[in-house]
Amino acid sequence: MGFMTPRLVPLDTDTYRALPRRERLEALTRHWVEHGFGSPFAVYLFYVVKCLLYMGGAALVISLTPGLGSVADLASWWSEPVVYQKLIVFTLLWEVIGLGCGSGPLSSRFSPPVGSALYWLRPGTIRLPPWPDKVPLTRGDRRTLADVLLYAAVLASGVWLLTRPGDSGRLPGSAHVGLLDPVAVVPLIVALALLGLRDKTVFLAARAEQYGLSLLLFFFPYGDMFIGFQLVMLAIWWGAATSKLNHHFPFVVAIMMSNAPLMPRRLRPLFYRDHPRDLRPSRLAFLLAHVGTATEYAVPLYLVFLGDGGPLTWAALLYMAVFHLHILSTVPMGVPLEWNLFFVFSLFYLFGAHGDISVWHLHSPWLLVVLLPTLVLLPLLGNLRPDLVSFLPAMRYYAGNWATSAWAFTGDALDRLETGLTTVSRLPQQQIAALYDADTALLLAGKVDAWRSLHSHGRALAGLVGRLTEGEEDVVVVEGELIAGFAIGWNFGEGHLHDDQLLRAVQARCGFAPGEVRVICLEGQPLHRQTQDYEIHDAALGLLESGHVTVGDMLSRQPWPTDGPDYPVYGVRSRHPLRSAPGAPAVPAPGTPSVPAPGTPSLPDTAS
Repeated sequence: MGFMTPRLVPLDTDTYRALPRRERLEALTRHWVEHGFGSPFAVYLFYVVKCLLYMGGAALVISLTPGLGSVADLASWWSEPVVYQKLIVFTLLWEVIGLGCGSGPLSSRFSPPVGSALYWLRPGTIRLPPWPDKVPLTRGDRRTLADVLLYAAVLASGVWLLTRPGDSGRLPGSAHVGLLDPVAVVPLIVALALLGLRDKTVFLAARAEQYGLSLLLFFFPYGDMFIGFQLVMLAIWWGAATSKLNHHFPFVVAIMMSNAPLMPRRLRPLFYRDHPRDLRPSRLAFLLAHVGTATEYAVPLYLVFLGDGGPLTWAALLYMAVFHLHILSTVPMGVPLEWNLFFVFSLFYLFGAHGDISVWHLHSPWLLVVLLPTLVLLPLLGNLRPDLVSFLPAMRYYAGNWATSAWAFTGDALDRLETGLTTVSRLPQQQIAALYDADTALLLAGKVDAWRSLHSHGRALAGLVGRLTEGEEDVVVVEGELIAGFAIGWNFGEGHLHDDQLLRAVQARCGFAPGEVRVICLEGQPLHRQTQDYEIHDAALGLLESGHVTVGDMLSRQPWPTDGPDYPVYGVRSRHPLRSAPGAPAVPAPGTPSVPAPGTPSLPDTAS
């Protein structure tokens, strides 16, 4: 691995192409253990520069607030109340433009390194409304001029808000610069809400579950507003900890540490049971997973409810800062780097500089009326019914329990997908080929498959791919995240952005024949069940099959599938044969009979 040269799996491309999918995944996942994605040093330099631009840009823009002072005087004004308000607005803009989460090479975005704004300012691109059948004026999947103007309004109102002076009248009797006039926040809130009803992708990309909610707190008096900020942070920590109460997170820990640029290569196999034979997480991965979960419960609990500004409080602040800087140092896929920097600043700002403000001093019960539905009820619904709520507002963060998908293309369908959509980039493999060559692109694209397969849910997805494509030799399987990044301009681990809704939008533009494009959608695990639902859709025929898999089966398997369509699935309901192309055979049906959907043909379960 060099400055611009990636580290690839040591196979020539002819040999690689000749290998069956199982053997490819064996080679790729074993290579991931020691080398991760194999990114060149230039990739990590890109993210370092981007983080510096985020911090420097925020400091420069906020310093322009009348009465604060220059960037050189940062130490004298960083704790001003208006600073945190403007940092929230700046970070929301940074994210919704596409400069934060889901940007750059580790999100399979090479050229250009961002999507988002380039898509959302262009009419004709795909938009995905969250409730098109329930909310008036939101039907359709084509971005119109009105959508572009709404997105431009979000950007313009955010920039305008950053230029506003502080209102000292909102902090009577103090020498502070003041706080933003809450009326000035209304255009940004309204524009973001209206746009979110038209396109859930933009709303999620803005990280509205945190920054958008925080805008509503600007309407409360100074003390209650800062208590609200603390409660938002607490909910995110506790939501993330709750999402880790499963069997999936140790897999994430092992995968992250394999891709961490500062982790010595000789130590990376320690996070697996018996590399290269057994690539399930080791006891060390489980230990770190439990430590991370306990940290996100216990330390925020102390900071919010018990901290008094003394030495123990500052020890807790330093511990949590190291915790977030460690996450940042692993440079996780999806790259929520600025998000972790925001958390580090928030720690010292909310619980250090303003540690005298305690939740026990809350005056207005209306603050809880605003916060509790979003911080408690929505995450509760998202944990019980992950199919109804994105993992972001459900606060089920980087825990390995996400909705995912795999797209299967036959013939020239993948080429026709690329030419049939209005986009600003090519598919990631073509982007890499333009930077390097086709062979490098092929091998690097395979590392994305390895990353997914190493997760617990990826092992089920690999088995379902084998179930779907058994006996077909010309199938190209593409990770759903790559399809979303190409088709809608943003991807960040949200499988609901590349499920059957996107498939229908694609089909409306490309008109694929039966069997040419099929999508496996695997839902996240509900908190109260040890199963995950799946569906298989055909672009032309619609739903082919639905059923569920068990988490226990994922935990016992390696990241590469066994030969044949033998991954155990349960409760199968079929509407069409899986092999829907003319003349193609149906999947063999050993095992326990399934319960058929009323009036439809059934396909028995397969079980091992």
